[in-house]
Amino acid sequence: MPTTIALIAHDRKKDDIVAFVRAHTPILSRYKLIATGTTGQRIQEGTGLPVERMLSGPMGGDAQIAAQVATGNVIAVIFLLDSLYAQPHEPDIQALLRICEVHNIPLATNLATAEAIVAMLRQTRIGYLIFNPVSGQGNAQQDLALIQQLLEPQIRLNVHLTTPELSAEQLAQDAIAQGAELILASGGDGTISAVAGAVIGTGIPLGIIARGTANAFAVALGIPTNIRGACETILAGTTCIVDAARCNGFPMILLAGIGFEAEMVERANREAKSRFGALAYIVAGIQQLNEHELFATQIEIEGIVKEFQAGAVTVANAAPPTSVLAQGLGQVIATDGLLDVTIAMPSTKLQAVNAMLNLFGSALIQTAPNRPDIIHLRTKQLKVTTDPPQKIVVDGEIIGTTPAEIECIPNGLTVFASPIIEQTV
Repeated sequence: MPTTIALIAHDRKKDDIVAFVRAHTPILSRYKLIATGTTGQRIQEGTGLPVERMLSGPMGGDAQIAAQVATGNVIAVIFLLDSLYAQPHEPDIQALLRICEVHNIPLATNLATAEAIVAMLRQTRIGYLIFNPVSGQGNAQQDLALIQQLLEPQIRLNVHLTTPELSAEQLAQDAIAQGAELILASGGDGTISAVAGAVIGTGIPLGIIARGTANAFAVALGIPTNIRGACETILAGTTCIVDAARCNGFPMILLAGIGFEAEMVERANREAKSRFGALAYIVAGIQQLNEHELFATQIEIEGIVKEFQAGAVTVANAAPPTSVLAQGLGQVIATDGLLDVTIAMPSTKLQAVNAMLNLFGSALIQTAPNRPDIIHLRTKQLKVTTDPPQKIVVDGEIIGTTPAEIECIPNGLTVFASPIIEQTV
């Protein structure tokens, strides 16, 4: 759905259109503005809003705008007419009127009807949809079409696709710079984490349409992992505020895994996930069990250092029960302002399997496992050092090796989710 408004004014009405745009800057700044040459220059100078300038009216700027309407790029046209004193060289409204009528586009010709258009726009939300076309195993074009079909009756979508050159994080930063009132992320946990990282601390609501392999963040918050359910959650408009975190400067909405989990995630590459789906992680985990060894670990919290021989260290902000290695306390609470830390220290492969089964069971009944080889704690921040250095995975992406410094950001993220989620996470 387009998010462009066209502005035209006869010479004696140019002061009026500048004053009109200035009066409604909070609404009009949410949209892309195009205008005939002189009108656009006057608006830009008088309001500071960016305006894409066409040719001047006498040179055919109105025809250029008519072409934009005809190709579906404009949602409304405001053409302030001077019905009594218009000069012969000024643009005529007849051709533009016909195009707007054919394509059912609202056209205002005076300040009263222009106010009516602004009133309509005030009731409409604009959502910046950041869509990763390579996420998941479905048909990306069909997924995008369904999202647009479900959301666009109520939300005007400004769609941006990620590419190898244009990351989800950069697209989110661009959306914020353009004054986005809500941002939607569609992809796997890596895409959603990247978008969330840019949104942290802004107060801008984040809509999540999960299309990845694990979809762990959506599951952790109780957000449906099917497109229709996720869109219904966004349209409901209810939000909850959850914690976020940073690990070595990288945004973290789920968890940081050091050791076993990082190696497992690296084994489950995109090709394996495309072929086997979530099963790729299980296969990678079994393979990693055969090779993984304990490593010397130092955990520093508020200046106090403790040492362990660990096989895995998991620091979670939010995690579903299937994120087994995060379940040292039986439940990861995403609204308490604390990180949940689980240190697994199994000495044999059999102990490792038993520990993971116990952790999964603990998550299902939300109680901490009672095992000497699993240590758990909650803290606002910590530093993890290992010997030898271990890989670090943050929200499904390898970011480097230890040491890792992780800090919770309480109430850092506003997410579209059902009210019940805030009570149970």
